Amino acid sequence: MSNTQLSDNLIFQLPVVLHPLLSPLFNKISIDVLRIDAIHPIVSGNKWFKLKYYVEDCKQQEKNSIATFGGTYSNHIVATAFACKEAKIKSIGIIRGEANNFLSHTLQDAKNYGMELHFVNRNEFKEKETIKNKFDKNIYWVNEGGYGILGAKGAATILQTAPTENYTHILCAVGTGTMLAGIVKAAQSHQKIWGISVFKNNHSLEQEIKNILPDNKQHSFEMLHQYHFGGYAKHPLALINWMNELYQKENLPTDIIYTSKLLFAVKDLCCNNTFSSTDKLLIIHSGGLQGNLSLAPNTLSF
Repeated sequence: MSNTQLSDNLIFQLPVVLHPLLSPLFNKISIDVLRIDAIHPIVSGNKWFKLKYYVEDCKQQEKNSIATFGGTYSNHIVATAFACKEAKIKSIGIIRGEANNFLSHTLQDAKNYGMELHFVNRNEFKEKETIKNKFDKNIYWVNEGGYGILGAKGAATILQTAPTENYTHILCAVGTGTMLAGIVKAAQSHQKIWGISVFKNNHSLEQEIKNILPDNKQHSFEMLHQYHFGGYAKHPLALINWMNELYQKENLPTDIIYTSKLLFAVKDLCCNNTFSSTDKLLIIHSGGLQGNLSLAPNTLSF
């Protein structure tokens, strides 16, 4: 059994289920949500899929630590900390923002899992190579969000967790584009892959996705940029109300950064007759509700 197979067995505490959306919200279009968010309380959603081949590669290269980058409420940071703890590898997090006496729930969790935290200001955070040069050469570096070919390789295995070959469309939220690239690589030729960007004016996103795709998959996806609700992590009242309505009618928890905007996009597309009655949609619930911890108590009904 490989390191990755062994680790998969440790991480997958619960089976992956397909959650049908049955309320009138979605205009009677056939939709299932792939609930990879429910596989594990910490390394939920797409996080483990994007990390697992990096962890394996780190061990094969006999590096002594994994270091990565993220923000105050980064799902990737806490998932990396936990995965490294399970793999018995030291973890280091380079955190965007100034250090202060108060740690977010996310960073406190990461610290509790043994991650060594280093804070850098926003300008310094952009200079990734400069940061790397300040650390030991025997550290294995993972890009923010797990971006890269190995991250996409892991994300491709998401479609192996359930029967997915009969869907006409697969939709997911997009941050770095790593998960989308993996889905594109693994999808059937007849399937249309659509990504919902959570960033405003991220005009380089398509090219960044193409950079980690083979030549024959360069044009096998479509990006939608109009559902960001003002930009990354922006969460106006309309989005909060949507999250509560969705949970009330579909028993589906979402987060303010990724999945709430994805599901709103799906609803909007369905209500605007983008899909036909013969289409069958698969929505990837990429998990990670860390961002919701920044909200005031009782803002959400779940």
